[in-house]
Amino acid sequence: MKIQWLGHAAFLLETKDGVRIVTDPYESGAYGGALGYGPIDTRADIVTVSHEQHEDHNYTSTVKGEPVITTGPGTDTVKGIEIKRVHTFHDDSGGKERGENYVFCLKLDGMLLCHMGDLGHVLSDAQIADIGQPDVMLLPVGGTFTVGPEEASKVTDQLKPRIVIPMHYKTPQCGFPIEEVGSFLKGKTKVKKVGGSTVEIDPDSLPDTTEIVVLEPAL
Repeated sequence: MKIQWLGHAAFLLETKDGVRIVTDPYESGAYGGALGYGPIDTRADIVTVSHEQHEDHNYTSTVKGEPVITTGPGTDTVKGIEIKRVHTFHDDSGGKERGENYVFCLKLDGMLLCHMGDLGHVLSDAQIADIGQPDVMLLPVGGTFTVGPEEASKVTDQLKPRIVIPMHYKTPQCGFPIEEVGSFLKGKTKVKKVGGSTVEIDPDSLPDTTEIVVLEPAL
């Protein structure tokens, strides 16, 4: 499986069979230019949307091809990929502030990858059981609109993924009032900075204990 961080919460996932998945595509230049990542013009077979409320996660029209767009509750199989969507919230008040969020659990190349969307709270026991133990977790860490460094660390402890890839944090391309990735990395020892936007992962390369893999945005 190849994982490329496009920027913000958007990734391009590609399986060994060539199925291409774009997660949470954003509108380039949204929020008065605060979201400065470049346009997503890649082709995909599947597009996942964790929530429909905000244009930094649901701008599907920019993705090329004729992708199947999947959002909302339920489990299905698309292009041979099993996709489960676990109901969570965009805040820590049951959705009263920012609404619902869906964690996407995808089975790719014999591994479980979970994109946490705009998760705004630590998980309940029921949600932990429903999600399972991810091999790879794409996790927001910037705070303000999602879990911040402390809560993201708690979610990591709850799910015990083999690999965590941080997302949705402040970068030169993102002017949101959120924290940089360094706040999440502080005090953590098992950190790998790739120095690029892409990483390839297979079941045999998974670490025994949780490793944080930091990517650079492609756009």
